[in-house]
Amino acid sequence: MRVWGETLVDIAPTGEAIPYLATSWEPSNGAKTWTFKLRKGVQFHNGKEMDANDVVQTLKRHSGEDTKSGALGIMRDIDSISVAGEDVVIELKGGNADLPYLLSDYHLIIQPNGGFDDPSAGIGTGPYKVTVNEPGVRHVGEKFAGYWNDEVGHADSVEIRVLNDQTARMSALSSGAVHFVNRISPKTAKLLDKLPNIDVVNTSGGGHYTFIMHTDTAPFDNVDLRLALKYAINREDLVKRVLHGYGSVGNDYPINDSYDLFNSEIEQRSYDPDKAAFHYKKSGHSGPVVLSSSDAAFSNGMDAALLFSQQASKAGINLEVQREPADGYWSNVWNKKPFCASYWTGRNTQDEMYSVAYKSTADWNDTKWKRPTFDQLLSQARVETDRAKRKDIYTQMSMMVRDDGGSIIPMFNDYIDGKSQKVEGFQKHPSAELSNGFALIRCWIA
Repeated sequence: MRVWGETLVDIAPTGEAIPYLATSWEPSNGAKTWTFKLRKGVQFHNGKEMDANDVVQTLKRHSGEDTKSGALGIMRDIDSISVAGEDVVIELKGGNADLPYLLSDYHLIIQPNGGFDDPSAGIGTGPYKVTVNEPGVRHVGEKFAGYWNDEVGHADSVEIRVLNDQTARMSALSSGAVHFVNRISPKTAKLLDKLPNIDVVNTSGGGHYTFIMHTDTAPFDNVDLRLALKYAINREDLVKRVLHGYGSVGNDYPINDSYDLFNSEIEQRSYDPDKAAFHYKKSGHSGPVVLSSSDAAFSNGMDAALLFSQQASKAGINLEVQREPADGYWSNVWNKKPFCASYWTGRNTQDEMYSVAYKSTADWNDTKWKRPTFDQLLSQARVETDRAKRKDIYTQMSMMVRDDGGSIIPMFNDYIDGKSQKVEGFQKHPSAELSNGFALIRCWIA
């Protein structure tokens, strides 16, 4: 998406929200009203000049209960979107100091008339115009002559090839058939880095591996069973043996030190078979606990699940791992089966991460965990301007998710990318792999 489309706001590698298609923004009315000034002279690939109506229509297309957009979770708090002269005005249902960060979400690519006419056409304002669109195979873009920003888009054309097989991706990189690859397996990263023409770039961020439990489904509706499983996993061992050191331990909530206002003083949960056995007995559960997993969930997902099973057995927990087909995993297993492996790339702010996956009404609340008190704290944090008080609220929220929620988060993964040594201009970015998806337009061949 970064190749052909752009959002109103971007996130700098240092973490702050910076202008993109919007040149500035101003909050008022307790951060409930936001006015965005738009960049002038920006052209779409069809020749139309971007205006405020295109922005309003784009945001509206991702709003409303009939949309299938992945951004709906953060758009639900918008009350109205309107044009005011050449500006865009967004009215929120409640104040939110993080709104500019939310509008950097990659789903919110600005399209002519919001994409209502043909959202799959790939007409945007980015440096490359889509010329080939073969989903699951390849995508090709040619340099757009009317592009507004001469700081990016250094090649005449770019191509994205879909190579789901890990070996095929590594071979393509090492042979010079491609200049970048993402999601390098930790197993092969160190070997690949030894090749004379390849650089392996690992970046710590908010991406995390997780085993999700549906808290509205037995036996996972029992908090003691959830705690038993959280104490029954050896996080350090998984980081060492699954991530091969390319990551850090998690603490059963989706925030780490890549996020602003992270509290490093929250006690780290550790592997404790005795505590796991205590909570398991208290839960009253007996018999196997079935965990669905696949390497489609995350790199080495089956290895992680099998290690978890071995670790849990020391607490007397029979964790039965069910291997699921990689094909259709995200359609047939995730959000369907009550205990499964999953993966989150993380988000730009704590508010966004919690709003998308932990708020009671979130569409991607994949643990089915719904707590009105948590929702109230989330709303309270949005309007709190005192950073110390806001950090305290986020700490309370983190503790709730850690101790009561349905996510077992044993580890945060590094983003492991590979690039040819011919490539220059690569910037590490904690938001996502391949420099938050911008590598293809920001880099050049030396």
